[in-house]
Amino acid sequence: MSQTAPHTRRTIWVDLLLYPTHSLPTAAAPVLVGVGLALSHHVFALLPALVGFLSSWLIHIAGLFLDNYQLLTKHPEVREHPELNEAMESGSLTRAALIAAVLGSLLLSLLPAPYLYPIGGWPVVVLGVVGILSSVTYAAGPVPMTRYGIADPVFVIMYGVVAEWGTYYIQAAAHGAGGAWISAMASIPWTVYVLGLPVGAMVTAVMVIDDIRDREFDRIKGWRTTAVCLGVRWSRIEFVGFYVFAYSAPLFFWSALGLGASVLLPLLTLPLGYKLARAVATIERREELVPMTPKAAMLALFYGLLSGIGLAFA
Repeated sequence: MSQTAPHTRRTIWVDLLLYPTHSLPTAAAPVLVGVGLALSHHVFALLPALVGFLSSWLIHIAGLFLDNYQLLTKHPEVREHPELNEAMESGSLTRAALIAAVLGSLLLSLLPAPYLYPIGGWPVVVLGVVGILSSVTYAAGPVPMTRYGIADPVFVIMYGVVAEWGTYYIQAAAHGAGGAWISAMASIPWTVYVLGLPVGAMVTAVMVIDDIRDREFDRIKGWRTTAVCLGVRWSRIEFVGFYVFAYSAPLFFWSALGLGASVLLPLLTLPLGYKLARAVATIERREELVPMTPKAAMLALFYGLLSGIGLAFA
């Protein structure tokens, strides 16, 4: 019997390519912070925030499809995901289908534009372009982030600043904020640029686990991750550093910025964060690291949810 028999099309497309246990939590975490900030400043608008999130998630999964296309077509000898290699060899997965998935996801992400543009104006266009560029240039294009070793800081900025700013902005714009997008932008408090950074660190830490797990494959592909360039020890230090920052930041927000004690709510996830950080810092076998990625993604989601709740009442 073929080794590919157990892998149904649903398994291939949903579990292995779409990877919802990874892509959904990491996309939603910063949005929850943006919603919490909007609630705290009385500009909450559910529908614009939800539509903006769905559009950004579609852009995100387009990048996932493209990454796998790059892997399977340019590096077929790298059996990083053997199930996908087997699906390609059996014909149940094709290059054309992957390209169609990339283009389809990007086209679907543009469908909300007629709704969002009248609300937010040209900043909505800029956010869309920035999101698409950051997604498709992770491992593709003339300047792929992975080949230049800049993926980590870009992820921190995208998930720690841009996503929160965009979520807050579209809600403020929906409330009028003076009747124009210029007024909406001017109304955004400076804290919106800062208070999402811990979530950005938590989400980027998810990618660091993948970098540790896949370092041998990444080296063959020519990726310049921390694990490839500096070794696993420094990659683990990076991971722990992200968590130390994420769990120290609420204390700073409370003590130095004068926010209410509710901003400390994310610290409730500290026991889970400690357990996960200890596992990532000690586990050697790749197979044992695989389940750590969805666990870290869910932790980032819970952290983002508690951050959003805390900021709403701060």
